Amino acid sequence: MVNWSSRAISEATRRGDYGKVVRLARVAAQLSQRRLGEACGTSQSAISRLESRGVASYDTAQLAQVASHLQIPPNLVGLADHAAVPVALGDRTGTDAERRSFLSRAAAVAVSSVVPATSARPMQSNQAAALRTATSAFRRLDGSTPSRQLAETVLAHLRMTQRITQDAENDQDRSDLAAVGSEVASLAGWLHWDIGDHGSARTWYGVSIKAARRSRNPLLAAYQLGSLAQFEAHAGNSAQGLTLTRSARKQLGPCVPAIADAWLFGVEALAHAAAGDVDSADAALTASVRHVRRIEDEEAPPWPWVFSFTEAKVAAVRVSCGAYLGRPRWVFSAPDTRGAAATPGHEKQRALLMLDIASGHMASGRLDGAFTMATQALEIGLRYQSGRIVERARGLRRSYSTTTPPKVVRDFDDRLYGVFM
Repeated sequence: MVNWSSRAISEATRRGDYGKVVRLARVAAQLSQRRLGEACGTSQSAISRLESRGVASYDTAQLAQVASHLQIPPNLVGLADHAAVPVALGDRTGTDAERRSFLSRAAAVAVSSVVPATSARPMQSNQAAALRTATSAFRRLDGSTPSRQLAETVLAHLRMTQRITQDAENDQDRSDLAAVGSEVASLAGWLHWDIGDHGSARTWYGVSIKAARRSRNPLLAAYQLGSLAQFEAHAGNSAQGLTLTRSARKQLGPCVPAIADAWLFGVEALAHAAAGDVDSADAALTASVRHVRRIEDEEAPPWPWVFSFTEAKVAAVRVSCGAYLGRPRWVFSAPDTRGAAATPGHEKQRALLMLDIASGHMASGRLDGAFTMATQALEIGLRYQSGRIVERARGLRRSYSTTTPPKVVRDFDDRLYGVFM
């Protein structure tokens, strides 16, 4: 029988070390990591990484599943309740009302954890972990929620985080809370990018970089600089993207985690592709793959990377580069490219991949394939009110010019006509 009020569990919960709570509960239940992994449909190594994660961002779905199996009270691992998890994960069975309800619950959990009713001044050590839990939930909602709906809540969350950071009474608390603020501002930048508001996206990415520097975490600062570099590369600002990538590497110093190297080379490849530099883009992609193969030697992705960076993700970057460069071979040489475009998941990301593949069809002269796939992507963009997707669809249409367009193009024009986004 697990003593959920034991000092060890209470202390781990207070610090936000939910992996330790899982480990203590698993040991008390006399389960090995392998048996727990099998019961939860995952691997022993995944359970090991979860338990050793420390005070960091957690995969809400994995944490909820493991906690449910071990019968851990949700509040001990930073969750509101297990019923909220499907909505947080973007379960398509959840209604818009349920998603809005989850947003409210997530914000309420953050506030109640940060400001206990029994204390006039909250315990500073609880604040960063509580705020980070809400941020992780908002990130997951991005896959199934229009960014316009989510952005307002995220900005409110950011304002609350900034106020709490200002009131922190010592440097360590301010540093921890600044790191959380950096995460939230970066999410705000991502959401405004999806909306199509590039000015606000740059503003929030800039805020995330400044907060990362205040946190005195070089890895976080490098990640946020790389995120802005990625945005600029996709916006066609290749020189700025490469400059920001170099700045990110300076933050890291000589000891660079493999995942940081692999990811930053992918960002560099996008910037080179935006400049039309085929050879440099190809060299950066090759370097990215080389460093991906080093990631296996690292126990778990270091925060702020929540998920690993794999060869499949490098292949997706190659598809995007191929679309920018007009190289159909790059678009279609990636394994399972078409399968990935047809696979349910983060639909907005899938739509962008579909538009990259459509560009490959266009470069190969296959208009039917190009505009059929572009129409499907456009439907996703309209459903999620994604200005980024719609503008990419417009760009694809601008790349084709003729006085007598075929029916598939006219149908696409009919769908695009009158869209104001």
